[in-house]
Amino acid sequence: MQQFASSATRNGSAPSPAVVTAAASPPIAHLVEEAPNRRILVVEDTSELATLIATHLREVAREVAVCADGRVALATLQKESVDLVVLDIVLPGLNGLEICRWMRASGISTPILMLTAKCSELDRIVGLEYGADDYMVKPFSMLELLARVKAIFRRVAPRGTAEAAPRAEKIRIADLLLDPAARQVLREGQPISLTEKEFDLLHLFARNPGRVYARSQILDLVWGYGSGVYEYTVTSHINRLRAKIEKDPANPTIIQTVWGIGYRLQAENG
Repeated sequence: MQQFASSATRNGSAPSPAVVTAAASPPIAHLVEEAPNRRILVVEDTSELATLIATHLREVAREVAVCADGRVALATLQKESVDLVVLDIVLPGLNGLEICRWMRASGISTPILMLTAKCSELDRIVGLEYGADDYMVKPFSMLELLARVKAIFRRVAPRGTAEAAPRAEKIRIADLLLDPAARQVLREGQPISLTEKEFDLLHLFARNPGRVYARSQILDLVWGYGSGVYEYTVTSHINRLRAKIEKDPANPTIIQTVWGIGYRLQAENG
């Protein structure tokens, strides 16, 4: 597998190794041999922490790259395809929130696990509203990090692999076709790029057309009980989902708002 591209300058100095492969860390041979064919980009400017994260993530990915600069990370994501981005918020060059916003605005649905400082509650909220799939607060346990990354990969397991969930029937929603096994949504045969949480939201509604879900229920079912995510984050994700699947997002006909309660999928579309 090719390594991630790497070239960067900082403050006009000579190029620095802002993007390096995790091979710079002590190898764990048996994990490298068994790791799935995935690519992860770790964007973290504290070199010791970045190396430690990369070392652990080689258990679940064949290639892990570390980037210490936000602008270099953005350039890498513009050129390279990755399966997960572990993204710190505070970065030189360009912060993680701006990178997250750019990825989602560009239609890139790659899962994002955001790293935040303990005191930056607002940053965590904004990150989730911009489309991050999960977050961890520093300092954190590497075992928990690995568990969260594995959970993300289980939810977005590619079709045709042993990790994919048992095949489920495809669901027709108005002019959309939702394929749970492939985690894909099509309109007239063309895929619609959804983030992990956007797909999970649509799938939740599609399984139970007509049922009204309160925001608190959606949080528990999609984000998980005790996730610490705020209810208005649900509204932000619903709005982004509508922008992608509704013909007129201002007047949605697929996912309806039930005022004072929550949301539902129109039963006649199920």
